[in-house]
Amino acid sequence: MFAVTPSQLPGDVRGFVNRHVELTTLSSVLTESHEDPVAAAVTVITGTAGVGKTSLALHWAHSVREHFPDGQLYVNLRGYDPGLPAMPEQVLDRFLRDLGVPATAIPVHVEDRASLYRSLLAARRMLVVLDNAASAGQVRPLLPGAATSLVVITSRSRLSGLVALHGAFRLGLDILAENDAVALLATLIARYRGHDQRHELVELARLCARLPLALRIAAERAASRPMMRLDELIADLRDESALWDALTAEGDDDIDAVRTVFAWSYRALPEAPARLFRLLGMHPGNEFGLPAAAALAGLSITQARQQLDVLVGAHLLEQPAPGRYEFHDLLRAYAVDQVRHLESPETRTKVSQRILDWYLHTADAAQNRIAPFDRYKLSEPVPPDVAPLSFDDYDSALRWYQIERANLVGVTRAAAEANSHGTAWRLAAVLRAIYMHQNAFDDWLTTGGIGVDSAERDGDRGGRAEALESLGRAYFQSRRLDEAEINHSAALDIRREIGDQFGEAVSLNTLGLIGLRRRHLDDARSFFEQAGVIFHRLGEHRWEALMRSNLAETLCEVQQLQAAIDVLLDVLSVFRDLADRASEGNALYHLSWAHREQGDVAAAHSSIDQAIRIAEDEDNPVWLAHWSVELGNVQRASGQPAEALVAYQRAASIQRRLCDRSREAFALDGAGQAYQQMGRFEEAVDFYRTAAGIHHDLDDRWNLAQTLSRLASTLVHTDSEEEAQTLRGQAVDLLSTFDDSRAVELRRRLRDF
Repeated sequence: MFAVTPSQLPGDVRGFVNRHVELTTLSSVLTESHEDPVAAAVTVITGTAGVGKTSLALHWAHSVREHFPDGQLYVNLRGYDPGLPAMPEQVLDRFLRDLGVPATAIPVHVEDRASLYRSLLAARRMLVVLDNAASAGQVRPLLPGAATSLVVITSRSRLSGLVALHGAFRLGLDILAENDAVALLATLIARYRGHDQRHELVELARLCARLPLALRIAAERAASRPMMRLDELIADLRDESALWDALTAEGDDDIDAVRTVFAWSYRALPEAPARLFRLLGMHPGNEFGLPAAAALAGLSITQARQQLDVLVGAHLLEQPAPGRYEFHDLLRAYAVDQVRHLESPETRTKVSQRILDWYLHTADAAQNRIAPFDRYKLSEPVPPDVAPLSFDDYDSALRWYQIERANLVGVTRAAAEANSHGTAWRLAAVLRAIYMHQNAFDDWLTTGGIGVDSAERDGDRGGRAEALESLGRAYFQSRRLDEAEINHSAALDIRREIGDQFGEAVSLNTLGLIGLRRRHLDDARSFFEQAGVIFHRLGEHRWEALMRSNLAETLCEVQQLQAAIDVLLDVLSVFRDLADRASEGNALYHLSWAHREQGDVAAAHSSIDQAIRIAEDEDNPVWLAHWSVELGNVQRASGQPAEALVAYQRAASIQRRLCDRSREAFALDGAGQAYQQMGRFEEAVDFYRTAAGIHHDLDDRWNLAQTLSRLASTLVHTDSEEEAQTLRGQAVDLLSTFDDSRAVELRRRLRDF
């Protein structure tokens, strides 16, 4: 499932010259040993802005990539970008997806993500490039645990903590020596100019502070004017430098030199590309696509492409992939400065709202393809000056979302900061349907929180309920039930106040699910029944079916099995008519449970087999692992404990990779039951103890009580009656907080043992 070989290095640097000593030094971290291919698993390249850290790292990475046959990972951490830096949990989420982990299988917490990431890289030889890091804390969770992989980090900081605690090798990168700076200029302009004098190149290099970023921009301008004498260009740049010195306070000479070159190159642009350059400083993210650039500037795709080509040619933008563009952080800061000085507040507001609207309505089009059953119905019309993207199918919509993930969070935050609060909470509501199916908890919690605050500031009660629902669902899916209940209860109160009956029913249904997870079964049933009345009255057939499927799970828990079967058979037809495969499989899972508990093992086997086929057809490991536990239960009921053991072990193995400890414990408990049925009591005890430990850690009192009762019954066969009696007492104490019929019966049996 996770056998993916990523190859993410951006292209090698055109015209890379010099840095021979640094390249040799970097190569010294490699060894000839296959078992231990690197002498230092972490290498840090440090230096001032524009000195060429990224260029050196990428050039060297391309030269040694054959030493790392399992692939390369790359990320720009945006440590010094004018926007927010990349967070470790966001990067881990992306890396895990790139390594083949399904979106629904990525753990919630950063520690669990880092653990899974280290596990996946443990037996691999991979090259990981972490570009533009701000601090050791930003990169520490991204370090593999084994020395078979190599991490290359670039940063303006010395990252002393990595050297001290992780044995990192540090290479300080200085500005180019004069001869090297001149050689770089000569290499870049050689095809276009042949009459320049060395002393002129020396002076041009001096004005660029011998920084590679500035040298490349200056060389591009010289190459684009082959008939213009270099001393004239130098005089122009010298004048620009004097002007910059007059306009700026005393600061970093190197940075001032780079910005002088920016201004010199920018002022030479035709007006249309120059305006696009400064407007792009208003884009919420450092990296963007051609359609977004066109939308921001109000251009056609053709016009935008032509102007972007000019900016790429001038080295004012980079093009990391077809149709994608990005700023160097210094250049983005310069663009932001220019747009503030040269565009009126009215123009800036108009441009900002246009790109916000473009993202909102394009995200709406994406959610309609990705999650049509769960989408938020955006009622706002598309503004006349906005042309959002449309998508032909699920795959194209999902690709757009995956590429734009970081920007979508940035746009939501930018909308709130621009006081466009209506756009901010609507973005949070629209993105909810996508996040639900991707388990994108970090982005979801961030946008949900922004949405709640923006709806409050916007004074829109209905919008606040939508944002609260989004945030509540994020908490529920990430198993933070207390916070989920707070948000859904608040949404319910608002919806009742404003007369939103559909929203009221949705909130009631979700509160029922929270009650079900807590085993407050009477409360859960009451919530489901209230929601069902409203859904039925409104003619919301799918939602009514979802609610009834949830109610059937409650009926199974209280042993009203035939009632549960009747409900599930009815809702299955609804889900099949709608081609809602996830809901169909879950209904079949519960139907198998009800039939098995009723004693109809053949019917149970038929239902769970159908569910397993759905999981396999959809290649969904989350469904497969969850439903495989029920397959094992059915096989045990059929007198096939050995076959059941295979199903349980498969489920436990997948859940361990998914870092879903609760469901892993269910599978381990099932394996214990299979071993107990086979008379292999010592092995059963081991599995029960492991499952009980997990339930205890998660404070899952109901399932812990059940596992302890089974462990006690097994210990009797291993001459451990005293411990068995102690465990039975612990289980009785745990069950005292539950008053449903199953809990009462189990408590009675334990006391009477």
